[in-house]
Amino acid sequence: MAAPASSRRGLAQRLPGFPWDALVPAKQRAAAHPEGIADLSVGTPVDPTPASVQQALADAADSPGYPTAVGTPALREALVEFVRRHRGAPDALGIDGVLPTIGSKELVAHLPFQLGIGPEEAVAFPHVAYPTYDMGARFVGAETMPVDMAALAAHGDAALPDPSAAERLRLLWLNSPSNPTGEVLDVAQLAAIVGWARERGIIVASDECYALLPWTVDEVPSVLDPRVNGGSLEGVLCVYSLSKQSNLAGYRAAFVAGDPGLVGELVAVRKQAGMMLPGPLQVAMTAALGDDEAPAAQREIYRARRSILEPALARAGGTVHGSQAGLYLWTTFGEDAMTSVERLASSGVLVAPGMFYGVGGGSFVRVALTATDERIASAARRLERL
Repeated sequence: MAAPASSRRGLAQRLPGFPWDALVPAKQRAAAHPEGIADLSVGTPVDPTPASVQQALADAADSPGYPTAVGTPALREALVEFVRRHRGAPDALGIDGVLPTIGSKELVAHLPFQLGIGPEEAVAFPHVAYPTYDMGARFVGAETMPVDMAALAAHGDAALPDPSAAERLRLLWLNSPSNPTGEVLDVAQLAAIVGWARERGIIVASDECYALLPWTVDEVPSVLDPRVNGGSLEGVLCVYSLSKQSNLAGYRAAFVAGDPGLVGELVAVRKQAGMMLPGPLQVAMTAALGDDEAPAAQREIYRARRSILEPALARAGGTVHGSQAGLYLWTTFGEDAMTSVERLASSGVLVAPGMFYGVGGGSFVRVALTATDERIASAARRLERL
């Protein structure tokens, strides 16, 4: 006989609360401002999806059959060409090394499961990071291991929580440019981490979805780049999303590329689970991958918004750290993050508290560039009044 629901402790009961729920009171306070809310808390694109992508989706609307998990031949070729153009992938990377996914969050959350990681093993991720890396480990009962990746690049095992930690590690997540800090790991740092992980049989998955949004760096290197991986894709995966660069968050258009052996493992699991990007979206994604002009234009829109918000934050007493690339300004006002959130909410400006991303973010707030030009300008005016 099954145990009564009241006595069972399912997965949901073992997880921490969803952090954004804690932001509801501040959001309500900001929304009550006479000038309305300027919501800079969530990195949700607000600008139009490129017209060419919308048209491709419409043209493919008649889609009565099941799509494939691996993607159409045209989509797979477009993925290969994209990572060669933009992520430094070698010519040796072919269609067996790419795989479309139903958004990148889905893959981040389920990669440990799809790789067969379980209890008694560990998943490492940046110590200030997007919380879904942590959740993916928790879902399979693995140990969660926040690590300072810059320290890992410089000092190896000494950066881990204890000397034996590397023995338990099966998967190490990188995120460059970082969400939330916007920090970028350079070629030497990435190469050091990949080399360290390979010596220990650890898979490296690099979340690079903000890579086409650089501001104060000359480049955002990838784990697919031979300068980083030494000319071999063994044990490395690049995770990428079109949500930010092409305003396709609603399309859930993302992919993973890298070691064909690892990609093959994911394909085998995803076929069994029916994890398939809908057919019309595969066509739309193919169109988006071939369009370099729209992401370049979108980058300039974000550059303009950043040039308005950054000095406004400074005049309000904030100091921006990192933020070399990506959609956020990682800012501290020299006080507890929630104090900053409440103070800004009183002016109708909503930001995300840094502790959502780890204990190292306790005195920071994440300020997103993803609001309309009018809301960005309004937020800047209010910040300057502070």
